[in-house]
Amino acid sequence: MNMKPKEHFHGSDLEKIEKIYGIRKEDIISFSANVNPLGVSFRLKETLTRHIDAITTYPDREYTSLRQCIGEYVQTDYSNIVVGNGSTELISLFIQSAHPKKALIVGPTYSEYEREVSMGGGRSHYFSLTEDSEFRLNTSALTEELSHDVDLLILCNPNNPTSSVIKRGQMREILDYCKRKSIMVIVDETYVEFAQNPDDVTAVPLTEYYNNIVILRGISKFFAAPGLRLGYAICGNRDQLKEINQKKNPWTINSLAAIAGEIMFTDTEYIEQTRKLIGSERERICARLNENPLCKAYQAHANFVLLKILNEHVTSEDLFDAAIRKNLMIRDCSTFPFLNHKYIRFCFMLPEQNDRLLDVLFEALSH
Repeated sequence: MNMKPKEHFHGSDLEKIEKIYGIRKEDIISFSANVNPLGVSFRLKETLTRHIDAITTYPDREYTSLRQCIGEYVQTDYSNIVVGNGSTELISLFIQSAHPKKALIVGPTYSEYEREVSMGGGRSHYFSLTEDSEFRLNTSALTEELSHDVDLLILCNPNNPTSSVIKRGQMREILDYCKRKSIMVIVDETYVEFAQNPDDVTAVPLTEYYNNIVILRGISKFFAAPGLRLGYAICGNRDQLKEINQKKNPWTINSLAAIAGEIMFTDTEYIEQTRKLIGSERERICARLNENPLCKAYQAHANFVLLKILNEHVTSEDLFDAAIRKNLMIRDCSTFPFLNHKYIRFCFMLPEQNDRLLDVLFEALSH
């Protein structure tokens, strides 16, 4: 069978792949979902069943204990935290409350932001990270673009799919400029816990000084629990928090997800092991990629790497195809704005799985 499907797959589209390639989804190792390869928190596995009776009562409407737990985890006052049904619900709520006419999105990035802006009747424009700058953000070029009556800026940090990062000093410059122009800033920190030094990257401490920033986070990727649908936002602007809390449906997080969150955020052994595994695999795999003249790996700060194919005869579709035939799924990046059929992204899994993938990719690259 040598048909090359023209479809593009999201990390959760395993059912589609089952149909097209005739592979059972249970047998696929997904390098495209960017989820922690250790699976869920060790402590959560051991203890969640003890809390099953929690579902006989409504959760606390304020989710106080969960928010206190998150506050300790991110080192901020829990009253600055709002929780939601995955960060997707919170993206939606904050974009609705900002009601932007013109949003600027730093891309290539996740497509959900643009969808939410347009649902609120706003227009999205993209500020493009360029390959020449290794996909690093140029602040003066960004502020130049922001000067054209933009009222909302959306950043993903570390960014998906480029794995590039904005350090805190640079984030302050951006926030200062936006404050002067009354521009609201949403920072999606889904991948920040994977960064080498998350403390240098996270903008959480800035929420104490800036009232024009909202930070979004969740447990889907780092804590490998996308099915629990638990997201949270950190914001120092009390008026905005009040508005969000009034708009939000009550009890959007079920009792078990709320308890699970508390258990996960305090599982320090799991957190440490994850950071160690991802840190060492990122270094090891990127070093191997950098030795191969047929591809270029951009500096990775998250738990995934963006790769450019330098062999002119090979496309991202070829690599996707070669990998999936070995039950390994990578992300073909040709559907991201500003990227084409020469880019793929994959996340770091367990060492032997990463080696298997590299073997497949290197062989396909040399054709």
